[in-house]
Amino acid sequence: MKVLREAGIDPDVVVSGVDESTEGLETDAAVAVLARRKAFAVARMRPDAIVLGCDSMLDLDGVAIGKPKDASEATRIWSLLRGRTATLYTGHCLVGHAGYVNAEVGSTAVRFGRPTDHEVDRYVSSGEPFGMAGAFSIDGLGAPFVDGIDGDPGNVLGLSLPLLRRLLLDLGIAITDLWRSQRD
Repeated sequence: MKVLREAGIDPDVVVSGVDESTEGLETDAAVAVLARRKAFAVARMRPDAIVLGCDSMLDLDGVAIGKPKDASEATRIWSLLRGRTATLYTGHCLVGHAGYVNAEVGSTAVRFGRPTDHEVDRYVSSGEPFGMAGAFSIDGLGAPFVDGIDGDPGNVLGLSLPLLRRLLLDLGIAITDLWRSQRD
């Protein structure tokens, strides 16, 4: 995960393979459930590891928007987002030794610009929106179409480092102890 690597931490990334259905849940509850499912699935595979599970979704007017499945869905999402503000929720679940569990959901307001139809078509054809909750990024090709954010930018990238730091401290681990320079 890019956010952790840039913060000096070299994670082992393990795909959980969990069911990602969350019908009937509010967006913040859905990301909390998914983060928890992912963390517990990986913790079963890696019982001696400290495991962090995360999941993100964009909420627009009470509707959860995950990763678009195809170009028409990505284009439709952008038609809804233009000139609007939505909330990006990221669920974080930390599973530590002896069954320790701590979880929290981060939220960040995202203010979207008004890209032209041509810009949206070019962005969608780049393929980037397909790997992103809400069909956008703030650190890639989609960055020019986001006018601003209110809150933690890392949360929008899929992992809030301040939130992770607090979760780790509750486990008795300083995030600085995980920096690669501290382990070498």
